[in-house]
Amino acid sequence: MAAKQVGHLSGGEALEVSVEAGNHGDAARLDDDGRRQRTGTMWTASAHIITAVIGAGVLSLAWAIAQLGWGPGLVAMVVFAAISYYTSTLLAECYRSGDPVAGKRNYTYTEAVRAFLGGAKVRFCGAIQYANLIGIAIGYTIAASISMLAIKRADCFHVKGHKKPCHSSSNPYMILFGAVEIVFSQIPDFDQIWWLSIVAAAMSFTYATIGVALGIAQTVAHGGIKGSLTGVSAVAGVTPMQKVWRSLQAFGDISFAYSYAYILIEIQDTIKAPPPSEATVMRKATMVSVATTTVFYMLCGCMGYAAFGDDAPDNLLTGFGFYEPFWLLDVANAAIVVHLVGAYQVFVQPLFAFVEKRAATRWPGSRFLARELRLGPFVLSVFRLTWRTAFVCLTTVVAMVLPFFGDVVGLLGAISFWPLTVYFPVEMYIAQRGVRRWSTRWVCLQTLSAACFLVSVAGAIGSTAGVIDAVKLHRPFSG
Repeated sequence: MAAKQVGHLSGGEALEVSVEAGNHGDAARLDDDGRRQRTGTMWTASAHIITAVIGAGVLSLAWAIAQLGWGPGLVAMVVFAAISYYTSTLLAECYRSGDPVAGKRNYTYTEAVRAFLGGAKVRFCGAIQYANLIGIAIGYTIAASISMLAIKRADCFHVKGHKKPCHSSSNPYMILFGAVEIVFSQIPDFDQIWWLSIVAAAMSFTYATIGVALGIAQTVAHGGIKGSLTGVSAVAGVTPMQKVWRSLQAFGDISFAYSYAYILIEIQDTIKAPPPSEATVMRKATMVSVATTTVFYMLCGCMGYAAFGDDAPDNLLTGFGFYEPFWLLDVANAAIVVHLVGAYQVFVQPLFAFVEKRAATRWPGSRFLARELRLGPFVLSVFRLTWRTAFVCLTTVVAMVLPFFGDVVGLLGAISFWPLTVYFPVEMYIAQRGVRRWSTRWVCLQTLSAACFLVSVAGAIGSTAGVIDAVKLHRPFSG
């Protein structure tokens, strides 16, 4: 997942560095926009997308399928995959403005929105993206603390037995995670570190693969597959209304797992110049990557549901259906923590840069803003230290008040899916190709957008209901 953020948050430069590192001999050769010649291929683009898609969201898929059941759950995953692939192909056509082969390049998602739509829609896009980043910072703080706590509890269960409560608060771990992020936040351009994508990919595949393996082992140990065609029911102590809310939240969880469209423009910006066109290469890369990740998601979600049935936890590796081997659980959760420490910074760096750029424009020449002290990789200023520390502290406090991983993931997915994955790609494609209003293609595209809007609203309502129910039983700061 960190590679996903690297592309999105650094305006395309970070991914370009990761692809082109080691090609310094080609530095003198430039592309049509005067930048270093791009060398990306269908395979490197596919690798970036796969790394982008597979992240912490995979851990909630078993719970999502448990709410929907084998039938609707699998259908929902296939439908979301198909929609994501289709809208990604539309977005690929919007990398260049004007001529699709030789037109002006758009380096970021926001630049594409500005080029094709402009005005209030650019501001709407920015608001959605930055709100999403703030929400993800909160969600990652929750997820990291839960994984750190899970390591302690797994060791406790191993020593004292599975019937012991081994209760502990997640608050100290959230504070620890926040303290680490305060330190890393003082490293400028953290999101452009070239090896970050490699570490992120290794960590993502480590914990996701362990989750799949443990699910298979648990299913074999039980001697059969658990679950039902329709998912959790009143038999499991779930009321009809709770069933509705949980099913809607499941859509949010699945959409969060496929929330990657807003970095495709940046990944496309790494592909070498035509022929064939970048859009052609990107369509093939998207097909390969979406098919690969969907198979992987099916394995994670299905094996988790097969292992636990209606009792599938909202975080597969911390719900403690798995107890042994405890050391393997420790490895998986440690991989999650390492991944999220870097991913948090990759996500919030553009937000930091946005605020600091606006402040510099508003108060030019201010020593409070401009005076810097360099200490190794750290670049300190009074404003940067104050503002970034305050932001990390705020997200940490909110996470401590609302430490509900599954509900937060569902809400984030629901809020961001329609505008970033569907609405803007559809509207930009219509503008790029000059699709005539009320033509068959226009009606079909608008129908798709409207349907996905309703799904996003439903997912947001279900996730919000889940948060409200959880708040009723939770004492703030109790962990």
